[in-house]
Amino acid sequence: MFHCRAGIRLIAAFAFIVLTLGRAPLNALEDRYPERIKPYVKNPRYWQYKGKPVILLGGTKDDNLFQIPDLKQHLDELVRAGGNYIRNTMSVCKDREFEMEPFKQLPNGKHDLNEWNDEYWKRFETMLNLTRDRDIIVQIEIWAFHDFFGQHWEKNPWNPKNNVNYNIANTMLAVSYPNPMKQMHAFFFTVPNLNSDPLVFRLQQKFVDKILGYTIRHQHVLYCMTDEIHPLYSPEWGWYWAEYIKGTGNLVGNPSETTEMFWTPDIKAAQHRAGLDFPELYTFFEASQNSSNKTGQDNWDDLQFVYNYLAKNPRPINHVKIYGTEILSAASDTSDRSDKSDTARKALDRDALARFWRNVIGGSASSRFDCPPAGIGLNELAQAHIKSMRLLERELSIFRCTPDSASKLLSDREVNEAYLTCIAGEQYAVYFPDGGSVNLDLSAVKDTFAVKWLDIGNTKWQSAPQGVVKGGGSIPLKTPGSGHWLSLLTKKKEQK
Repeated sequence: MFHCRAGIRLIAAFAFIVLTLGRAPLNALEDRYPERIKPYVKNPRYWQYKGKPVILLGGTKDDNLFQIPDLKQHLDELVRAGGNYIRNTMSVCKDREFEMEPFKQLPNGKHDLNEWNDEYWKRFETMLNLTRDRDIIVQIEIWAFHDFFGQHWEKNPWNPKNNVNYNIANTMLAVSYPNPMKQMHAFFFTVPNLNSDPLVFRLQQKFVDKILGYTIRHQHVLYCMTDEIHPLYSPEWGWYWAEYIKGTGNLVGNPSETTEMFWTPDIKAAQHRAGLDFPELYTFFEASQNSSNKTGQDNWDDLQFVYNYLAKNPRPINHVKIYGTEILSAASDTSDRSDKSDTARKALDRDALARFWRNVIGGSASSRFDCPPAGIGLNELAQAHIKSMRLLERELSIFRCTPDSASKLLSDREVNEAYLTCIAGEQYAVYFPDGGSVNLDLSAVKDTFAVKWLDIGNTKWQSAPQGVVKGGGSIPLKTPGSGHWLSLLTKKKEQK
């Protein structure tokens, strides 16, 4: 299944522990961090943090979040909306003047990859502390695939022309990689089981060790190896780094939760099996690319494929990115949304909001709006919908729910009209992306149910138009208006 590399990984990780953290652990496999983020013991499709199950919800205005000048204020805004989940990329595009690189820049303009930019790492540490204090889960992306191509590669410190540590003569790297779909980048083949470029690999490992030096004792961190690794590349790249990070975590008694984000928009495609089929390395599945599906029904159906594929070995399904645009036919759309008409922008926003709800109703463990221009970030709409999801969470035992994958309990339903999750015989939650009416089959249940409607866009519950319904047949459900609505039916307790 995997090539034998345990010796390399353990020796390197042990050296990291001794040199970076001060001493070796007493018990390499002991879980010394019981409050850490990990799969929920009662239902491993979800996360638990500090011993309690959590749904991870988020939306932020940036992905390289630890570098923004108003980080504290932005995190507070997220918490006020009910958010507890951010994405944090370690890569830097240097498109904005406040961004800085992790490496020391010399007077000649080149970088020394053996030396650090202290301010970069100070910002990273500050972000980790601020999120810890606010119970915000941080999903870190170690490598950002697209930042190694085109104009981004021209400025990247890892480019041989931009550092003093290697050149095109003593590494496999080239100074130009114009197109990620047409030219294989040697940076992603350096690990021992691929092309093995020892010089670059040693520096890559040093960079990962530096990250772990800050994160390894925190309990609120998840790890994603790469942002959208292309199917032309071997999964061995991600497998190596996941094994390395997990091995390091085990040595300090803080097991790490790891995943990979694959490029392919169709999450049923073969590339994603390199994550789905290896739970020993990828302890959760990153399904963000599913949000590129243009039609709502496809978005749901593909998610349910993954949900059911994992049935024998359930793991959390995360969505650290929800796009608000119809993208990824070839590559991410980074066009400015401001040049689109108001009608077009509203349609794109509506797509993002519907994906957010389908994720949670569909049994996912996290759902986060991507930052602009690809997503809606933490705008007013995003905040309203996060707040509404928290209203639902207070009323619905979501951690016990099972999605109705094929909508078997919904009749007179049009494509993409409504979606159901339920605790059979106890609670039923029906989400409508844009109003509508369906019939809910309660023929197997004879009890009485209280019905209430969540006006999602306005973040409030309504008891109208139905208050109480009786099981034993088909129950008609019609939204009070257009837009996003959710009907919640809860079994009434018998009065003594």
